[in-house]
Amino acid sequence: MQYISTRGTAPVLNFEEAMLSGLARDGGLYVPQTIPQLSAEAISAMEGQPYEEIAYRVMRPFVGEVFTDTEFREIIARAYAVFGHDARAPLKQLDQGHFLLELFHGPTLAFKDFAMQLIGQMFQTALGRKNERVTIVGATSGDTGSAAIEAFRGLSNVDVFIMYPHGRISEVQRRQMTTPGESNVHALAVDGDFDDCQARLKDMFNDFEFRDTVRLAGVNSINWGRVLAQVVYYFSAAVALGAPHRQISFTVPTGNFGDVFAGYIAKRMGLPIDKLVVATNQNDILHRCLSGQGYHKGETVPSISPSMDIQVSSNFERALFDAYDREAPAIVQLMDELKAGGFDVSQGAMQVLQSHYASGRASEEETSATITRALKHSGELLCPHSAIGVKVAEEQRVIGTPMVTLATAHPAKFPAAVEAASGVHPPLPARMADLYDRTERVTRVPNDLAALKDHIKGHI
Repeated sequence: MQYISTRGTAPVLNFEEAMLSGLARDGGLYVPQTIPQLSAEAISAMEGQPYEEIAYRVMRPFVGEVFTDTEFREIIARAYAVFGHDARAPLKQLDQGHFLLELFHGPTLAFKDFAMQLIGQMFQTALGRKNERVTIVGATSGDTGSAAIEAFRGLSNVDVFIMYPHGRISEVQRRQMTTPGESNVHALAVDGDFDDCQARLKDMFNDFEFRDTVRLAGVNSINWGRVLAQVVYYFSAAVALGAPHRQISFTVPTGNFGDVFAGYIAKRMGLPIDKLVVATNQNDILHRCLSGQGYHKGETVPSISPSMDIQVSSNFERALFDAYDREAPAIVQLMDELKAGGFDVSQGAMQVLQSHYASGRASEEETSATITRALKHSGELLCPHSAIGVKVAEEQRVIGTPMVTLATAHPAKFPAAVEAASGVHPPLPARMADLYDRTERVTRVPNDLAALKDHIKGHI
């Protein structure tokens, strides 16, 4: 299996090389050269299998010869052994034909754990056998950073630096990043918003001297390994609800587009997905674009769903690449236009996007009202991001086709917003009960590339 860049001029890599590289050297994102196909019989045979076995069968074709069968099974087993639910991604019924896919049973209580725990184990295996070390730098709007620090803390072959927007994430998200004591992990509070953090990360990858000096690797959703791990739970959920013998729809609360793009990959592999619905908060650039209004950046407005407070959705480039029939020069032009503020999508590409994705948005008031309503009618306490998904899913549901909404985080990660809407203060799981008592370790840094690079070089 070979991987190519969305911008067309970076070297073609194998899975391990693409995973360790993160961002391609031409600024693009790696995607598989071809999408493996699973037959209806192969999908049907997943019924009743443990999550780890489904993960092996779904991901194995993408990995190629990088890991032996035994190595890959062991990597998967270690990655998910730390989850707090034996089903890993259990389904709960919210209403007739509407299901919640709980993706918050990992160690940091968010869906990012599915990917981050896996690539942490893959990095350690790949680097350990070559006796090499890398520097991981990431940008987070809240959940990616805590998941990365949890996955890589104490590992012998990596240093980890996570940039987050100072004052713009929840206290639980911050403390999950700032309280680990291992010397190889570093939390950096950047004066700016998430898009600033993400832009500085891309600047570092595009500074080849710095990139090669520190052996820079990325674990943001630009990393193909992140997307691949998320493909698995689409299969596990759909098979549990009758696939491949019936179609299933999914609604995905998303800011950076990686989680919903994983659903698109599952569909391309042969999973019978009817609708893939993108659910956004008031920072609704994805909804506006998918509604035909172009992709034009605005101001990022802080919300009660901070992980979705994003204007530049990195993984949307992968969707555009396929929508433009994999014409790399077209993507280069669009990304150049984005630097100037935004771009319009051609009619043909928009038709392709709309054939795969629908969309909707939820205001702050609608998000809170959905939290209130879900607790009253189903007994489910939703985090604000999951509530956005549920609200949009209710608008998009079609009778006769099961709808699965991805519950992307535990409500205890956003206690203030959840309590304000429901009157219930969501407690942290017992294993995290002392989170507020742990000592924090964090460095505040300006939104300045040179300062960030100097700090990283001085602490690896």
